Amino acid sequence: MLLAGVSALNMSVFLPSLPAMTQAFETEYGVMQLSISLYLACTAALQMVIGPMSDRYGRRPIVLATLVIFALASLGCYLSTSIEMFLTFRMISAAVAVGMVMSRTVVRDVVPMAEAASMIGYVTMGMSLVPMAAPTLGGFIDEFFGWRAIFLFTFALGAAMTLLCWVDQGETNQEKSVSFTEQFADYPELFTSLRFWGYALAAAFASGAFFAFLGGSPYVASVVYELPPTTTRYLFGVPAIGYFVGNMISGRYSVSIGVNHMVLIGAALLVFGMAASLVVTAIGYGSAFTFFSFCTFVGLGNGMVLPNATAGLLSVRPHLAGTASGVGGAIMIGGGAALAALAGALLEQGHGSYPLQWVMLLSTIASLVCILLVMRRDP
Repeated sequence: MLLAGVSALNMSVFLPSLPAMTQAFETEYGVMQLSISLYLACTAALQMVIGPMSDRYGRRPIVLATLVIFALASLGCYLSTSIEMFLTFRMISAAVAVGMVMSRTVVRDVVPMAEAASMIGYVTMGMSLVPMAAPTLGGFIDEFFGWRAIFLFTFALGAAMTLLCWVDQGETNQEKSVSFTEQFADYPELFTSLRFWGYALAAAFASGAFFAFLGGSPYVASVVYELPPTTTRYLFGVPAIGYFVGNMISGRYSVSIGVNHMVLIGAALLVFGMAASLVVTAIGYGSAFTFFSFCTFVGLGNGMVLPNATAGLLSVRPHLAGTASGVGGAIMIGGGAALAALAGALLEQGHGSYPLQWVMLLSTIASLVCILLVMRRDP
């Protein structure tokens, strides 16, 4: 839970400080926003490496090494004196993405698929307030201590997690690959599985709506609806309510209802919420309240889709669980980076909140189509 939580926190904890950081580094908002999109791109690329390495060398050494790198990179962000220096250390801090991969893989190492979906649901429920409520925490730290203190906080968190994992985390990979050559020989078995790609893309498009929200909602809040930062930091946490409920439902019902049907229900809720948000805005009742309220469905749907789709893709080829987790995570984060950048670019063209709402709606529809194709393939 803590590994996944720290990874998620580092992604969004500094969002309310973007305007202040833009001024401090004397740059443009579009350049400052690279700290989101480039970070997500590095996270995606890193997950492609982390999974195979953990299959080869084990989960524990990979976790410890990357947590040390994350802590030191956070300290570099704190000490940065230019935007180039900050972005460099920010990209290096993406090493903490190990938490997103390993937290899922470790669960799958020790329990079967249906139980893994339930357990991953409880794990992500425990950290559900982190990725979406982190901006609220970052806003408070910025208000009282300045934006640099946010990265001092992540440094301390990384150091504490390194110590905890050194003392407490055991090795769960009991069937390490003999060599990378042996792994690569098995890759076609995973990559030619249509069910793997179906689960991976269902998760990617569902989370894509959330990443588009991360990339576009600061603009919508501050420019479209002219909200002050003190109000915005609370609104960023609204999807966390739905995410918590969705994870709780996954933890309670994934075993009895089944992985596929849980993903289907979650994706349908995502489509409903985003379609309703667009319709309400189109008929003239759009406001900051309605926009962020409907974004609760982003959390609810993802809380049901992600743990179940993840358990599905990890179980297609259990002996390649680490690789599957890494590739699936890379697809999810890489797609999220693209959608976050797209949302930001479209919003700057004007037209209020419509561009962001359309991006989120189309992404959720794609997620629904993917799980329907998986269910058609299963028999």
